[in-house]
Amino acid sequence: MKEESVTFLGHRNIRCLHSKTIEITKAVSLSTKGDCIAGVSASRACSDFDSEFKAKLSEIGRKVNLEIIIGKKNFRMHGFSDQRLTLSHNHDIVIRKSSYVCPRTLCVLCDKASSDIPRDLVMKLQDPTTVAKLNIFIE
Repeated sequence: MKEESVTFLGHRNIRCLHSKTIEITKAVSLSTKGDCIAGVSASRACSDFDSEFKAKLSEIGRKVNLEIIIGKKNFRMHGFSDQRLTLSHNHDIVIRKSSYVCPRTLCVLCDKASSDIPRDLVMKLQDPTTVAKLNIFIE
C-alpha cells in the first residue's frame, strides 16, 4: 500500500455544499462561491506527489482510501485510480464522484463529496486556526 498526506488549513468561507467533489487548494483565501473547497493553504497539490505514487494512481481500478483528520475526528471515503489521471496541477487536489478527469483530479468515482462531510467537521474547517490532514492510501 502506498501512502501520501497533505496538511491544510480552515477558512471562514468554507461551505462544503457541493454534491460531486471535494477540493483542497494551495490558495490562501477563497470566496463563498467555492462550495466544494474543504481546505486552503495546502502543503501539496497533485503535481507534488511522489512519482511512484502518481504511477499507482494512473493504473486502472486501484482502490484509493482517503481520510480527512481534524484533531481526533476523521471523515473517510474511497474512490478509484484511473489511467487518464495526469496529476499535473500545481495548485489543487480534487476528489470526484464522477469519472471526469482533469489535471486537478486525484481520484474518481468517490463515494463521498464535500456535502457529505459532517457539519461538525465543516464548522471546524470554517475556523482559520484549524489544521487538518488528508491521508491518501492506494491499495
